Amino acid sequence: MAPENTPQIKEQHLQDCLSALQQTREICIQVIQQDRESSLAAAAAGQSEPTSIPSGPDRAKSQKQLYASIARLRSLHRNAYMVLRQTKQTTSEARQEQDRLHLQLQNLYYQQRHLRGEIDACLDFPHTYKDIPLVSEEEYLERHVEDSEKDPHELMKLRLADERAVREELEAQRKQLIAKKQALIAENKKRKDDLASLDEHLKKFIESSKPIQETFKKEY
Repeated sequence: MAPENTPQIKEQHLQDCLSALQQTREICIQVIQQDRESSLAAAAAGQSEPTSIPSGPDRAKSQKQLYASIARLRSLHRNAYMVLRQTKQTTSEARQEQDRLHLQLQNLYYQQRHLRGEIDACLDFPHTYKDIPLVSEEEYLERHVEDSEKDPHELMKLRLADERAVREELEAQRKQLIAKKQALIAENKKRKDDLASLDEHLKKFIESSKPIQETFKKEY
């Protein structure tokens, strides 16, 4: 009778071992049965114990089959043992590779968490450009239609560059206006100084003309 767990074994070399084991068991049972029959026959003939090992063509055939089956079973057992060693070696190598890959995966998870933390820190960083009063995106795109397909990051860079260019131009105009204002202030000051000098000359002229006025006032 085959073992109950035989159908669960899928490996061919183990199935061969079980098959050889079952065959050897059946031959052993057959040999024992032959010995029992010989003992019973000897008892029936008046012999209390058999005087020799039972012999005969059937017994010799069974012994040959038994020796051949045992030799085959040993060979199959040896092959199964070698396969087992190879399987253990393969399993050990696979486990080592799995451990290596698991460690590598853990390192990747650690790097991922680190990079996510860095990304979150960058996203939460109080960037200066957020405080710059830029023109609205709609107004910028009205002036630069060619940038409407840009991604948000590139669009923000372009808006900042545009704001810088506009502010530099306004700064240049401011400096020009300041220079013009300074020139006008200097000119006004010069004119004030000229008017003040003219007033002074008029006063002196009036003072110097008083004798003439007195002369004209005299009656002759």
